[in-house]
Amino acid sequence: MARMFPPGAGPSPDPAGSHHERRIRSFQPRRSRVTKGQRAALERLWPRWGFDVDGLRTLDLGELFGDPELPVVLEIGFGMGEATAQMAAGDPATGVLAVDVHTPGQGNLLRLADEKGLTNVRVANGDAIILLREMLPPDSLSGLRVYFPDPWPKARHHKRRLIQPEFLDLAAGPLRSGALVHCATDWENYAEQMLEVLSAHPEYENTQPDGGFAPHPENRPLTRFEGQGLDKGHKVRDLLFRRR
Repeated sequence: MARMFPPGAGPSPDPAGSHHERRIRSFQPRRSRVTKGQRAALERLWPRWGFDVDGLRTLDLGELFGDPELPVVLEIGFGMGEATAQMAAGDPATGVLAVDVHTPGQGNLLRLADEKGLTNVRVANGDAIILLREMLPPDSLSGLRVYFPDPWPKARHHKRRLIQPEFLDLAAGPLRSGALVHCATDWENYAEQMLEVLSAHPEYENTQPDGGFAPHPENRPLTRFEGQGLDKGHKVRDLLFRRR
């Protein structure tokens, strides 16, 4: 039986992770209070628009979104979902598969999608690594968004950052040729690392003629994390690459 709403903020099981010497994780577990409105949205909408990342099945995205022709973008880590809902409303012809483990954010995104009358948002609870590796078929995604991932600022923790060569290897499978990969961060040294590893990877090419960072795209609204970074004087960097 499907859960009426997802569990707290724990990671999903990793049935295939035992053979990886160092497993990448797409999230840092967080816990915070679920409001009454978020809980109501989860209880009412999760059976229709949400699912748990379990690594036990291959998703049919056409069936998931009710339209086999709908292009689908994967968004990894969506915070409280405000920017995700705004982008989905601005582009109803694209499906947004949003994955996170933060239960309040899941509830808030579902609430916003319902209030805006959106039918192109689906929410996944669990680790995006398992979703990419075990559940998404080849050539099934038209884009990938990673906005303000955990920067792991201490040098000894940089190996935990999401945007690394092995993650790009994994993402290349479900991404179609020409799929847009859009990353953003307000940590300068993480931005430089992102640019370096994306530029060096043979499966991706920079959309910028000068091979550098992209201007802030008009379709990406200000996120909560971005606002916090700007308040601290951080400079936000966008990267736009395409799957070759």
